[in-house]
This record gives sequence, C-alpha cells and structure tokens, in this order.
Amino acid sequence: MRVLDAAAVSAWAAGCVHSLASLRPAIDGINVYPVADSDTGSNMLFTMTGAAAELADADPGDAAEALKVLARGAVASAKGNSGVILSQVVRGLADRAEGELDGAWLAGALGHADEVATGAVSRPVAGTILTVLHSVALAVRGDTSPLGEIAQKAAKEAAHALEKTPEQLPALARAGVVDAGARGLVAVLDALAGVITGAPLEQEHALQADAEVPEAYAWEVMYLLDGVDEASLPTLRKELSGLGDSVTVAGDGSGSHAVHVHCADIGAAIEAGLALGRPRRIRVEPLITPTPIEPGGGIDRTVVAVVHGGLLAELLRAESIPVLAVPDGETPSVEDVIGLLNEAAGRHVTVLPGSVALTAAADTAAGHAMAADRDVVVIPCASPVQVLAALAVHDAARRTNDDVVAMAEAAAATRRGELRVAREESLTWVGRAQSGDVVGLVDDEVVLIEPAPASETNLVAAAMKVLNRMLALGGELVTVLSGAAAPPGVAEELAEQLRVEHPEVELTSYAGGQAGAVLLMGVE
Repeated sequence: MRVLDAAAVSAWAAGCVHSLASLRPAIDGINVYPVADSDTGSNMLFTMTGAAAELADADPGDAAEALKVLARGAVASAKGNSGVILSQVVRGLADRAEGELDGAWLAGALGHADEVATGAVSRPVAGTILTVLHSVALAVRGDTSPLGEIAQKAAKEAAHALEKTPEQLPALARAGVVDAGARGLVAVLDALAGVITGAPLEQEHALQADAEVPEAYAWEVMYLLDGVDEASLPTLRKELSGLGDSVTVAGDGSGSHAVHVHCADIGAAIEAGLALGRPRRIRVEPLITPTPIEPGGGIDRTVVAVVHGGLLAELLRAESIPVLAVPDGETPSVEDVIGLLNEAAGRHVTVLPGSVALTAAADTAAGHAMAADRDVVVIPCASPVQVLAALAVHDAARRTNDDVVAMAEAAAATRRGELRVAREESLTWVGRAQSGDVVGLVDDEVVLIEPAPASETNLVAAAMKVLNRMLALGGELVTVLSGAAAPPGVAEELAEQLRVEHPEVELTSYAGGQAGAVLLMGVE
C-alpha cells in the first residue's frame, strides 16, 4: 500500500481496539502514579473504542475525512490522562491529512502529533508516552521512504524507546516496569504498521507488573469544554495546575477541548471550566495511587532539591538526588513541585530549595491537598550553597527527624556571599554602582563595589575580599559555584589565591550554571 485510504483508517481503528483490549489487563496492572493512570489500558481502550464507533457511523469518503472523524471521536471519548494524550496523537495525524497520505505525510504527521500531544500536557514528564512519541517523531523526521517503511520504522523506534523508560523516570525504575501509556502507544503504532504492510509486527515487551491493592486519596476529573476562547487555554491550564497534577487540555481541531486533572477539589476543577466555557460529559472517578513504601520495607524517605541552574541540577542528579531544575528568573508551579514529590520514594520527603522564592513555592506545594499523603518538610535555603551544605551532612542511616535537624542546621550555619555584575546604575549602602561594575554581597547585603570591567582579575580580587570578610568570623570549608557568565579560569585562580591567603581552609568548587550571579560562595 503506497498511500493510506479510508478502509485502512477503519482497519487501523479496529486493530487498535483489538490490541488494546488484549493488553488491557497487563497495562492496568502497572500502577505507578503519577506516571500512569490507575487504569491506563482501560482508558486507552475506552478512547479508541469510542473513536472507532464514531468512524463506523460516519462512512467517510476518503482517508483524510476518516482521520478527522476518528480524531473527533477520540477527543470526545478520551478517558484518563493516557486517553487524552492518545486522542491528540490521532488528532495530530488528522491535522496533516491533505493530498496523498504517503510516507512523507506519515513522517510529518507523527512530528505534528508529537507537538500537539506535548502541548496538551501542562507538565510533560520524561520516561512517559510523550517521551516515546518524541523519539518516534525524531526517528522519522524528514524521511520520504514508502509509507510501509515509515510505519514499521515508527513502530520499532517506539518499542526501542519503551525499553528505556525505566532509565528516564525513577518511579518506573523502582517499580521495575516500563511506562504503561507508552506500551499502549506501541500497540497503536504496531497496528498501524500491520494495516499498511499487511504483515503485523510481533514485538515482545515485558511489563513485569506487580500491582498491590491501592487506596484512593484524590479524584480524576474529566469533561469536554465547548465555547472556550483559545487564548484562555493557558489560563485554564495554570489554574488547574494550582489544583493538582496530570493536567491536560486537548483540542479536537473543531473547537471542543477535553479537560483532565488529578486533584482533591472536584468543584474547583469544574468551576475553572465554567468560568471560560461550557463543560459537558463531566466524569469524576476516584484516583487510585500506590501505597507509599513503608519504613523498614526499603526506601522510607527521600531528599529532593529545587534549584536554578542546569549544571547544578546535573551535579545533584549525579548524586542520585531527584531535582526540579527551574529556569532562571522563573518560579515553579504547584504542579511542578508536586510532580517532583511524587517521583520520590517513601512517605517522608525533605525538600531543599535553592532560593527564597523557591522555598516559598516548595512551602505552597507541601501544604497542597495533592501532597497530603506524604510527610513533606521544606528546609529553608536562600542560596544553592546552603543546599549543598545540607546535602553534605545528610545521612540516610540516621533517624528521619535527626537527619532533618542536621540538614537544617547546616544550611542555616552557612554564610552566603556572591558576586554580580551591575546591569544599570544603582545606589547601594557602600556607594554608587555603575553598569558593568562588580558588586559583592554577603547575606544579600552589598559590601563592596569593584569598578568595571568584570575581568578574571577583578572578579578574583572581589571574591577574595568577600571571602575574607566572611572568614573573619571563622570557617573551615568554602564552597564556590561559578555562574554561566564566569570566565573559564576564574574558579582555578580563586582556588590558588585562597590557598595562599587561607591555607587552613578547604575549598570545593563546582560549575553551577546560574544566570544571575557570576560566583556564589558559601562558608561553613
């Protein structure tokens, strides 16, 4: 088959239903919240069954129209987070259905499906169905091979990406399973390749599901929303993210949107839709979540961090610390932080935020109803150097309360210094700073101004003055984080100068990658 026709679309829909029905019991057994719905297989099957029924009643004349009908039916029938995302995969194919539906079309349509599905999700998470879809889109991008070859390539890439999902998401690795929604997507692409080539793929995938009897603590709220202005959708996503997580707002291309959220306040989730449009077909179901690991049964607690600076986040991840890396100048949403908490194992989670603003965001998330099943403690930190100080004394073998106290004391006892380059003229306690001057701070108070330029020599001289001021009160360990704008040799030069002036002090230096400060310094 060189191009896709209406009969093939109908056969694909039927093949998806058959494959998902066969997989449903196994996929439903993968219960790793928030990575998957508690009934992922059932939700994906429900979605495609409704879409196939819609197509059967429509009798479309060509493949393009058949895909559009299938997409409308999928969005209208979408159930659960996985069902909504699957509906957007179908919609992505339909949006690009023009002219001959050949191999080049399928390659481009899968790329568009990736964009549409990812855009519908408030907080995409690595290691899920979206990651697998993105891998598929990259694998076929720009490919103009025959339709059958593209379909087989997409299915095989999806299977390959599925096997990597436990490496990309700690919750999957701890449970020893692949992502449930991603497994469903593989089945859908296998069915498409089979219809196009006439030779169904027979790919084996171990799920290794080990389900326990879970308990419900929140709700899954779903509805279709009509009459909403497209410009209002970001506002809706933001409001729903403040209520819970797994937020998706997915359009069908014809003005209707499927809304999905996991939250504790059902009424507020529905009212958010009422404020912007006309909700219909409202469905509310108890959200089933796995029981957190009990103390004595493995990991009973986890330390996580919320920081600015990509290099710092990589440093912490290398130490097996779950991290939420927040873009510089931004504050994470409640859903972002709750997503981090849900990736952690155990009932007790200690959060180390790397600034005052990040501490406030973590405090808000810790008190949210969606975090009510966890014992969350936020240790206030005003700088990433305090996060590192707290982690330096963290001891998983200690009693939880003792360990939290030790980390909190270490963070509080760490004095903070930093160097910034003035962006504009300003008046400080120690004089007037001109644009380009090097400004030194200790505990957020300006203590010196070095005239421009911010050269390596000037930065080292300013850093030593700040450190001398801090070390005058005592200290044994200095930690330095170099920012994105720091000259390449400044950390090494500072280390050499510190050894000359303070040989008794131990220095630890890292590349932090933060945008605001050229150097961040901590003294313990």
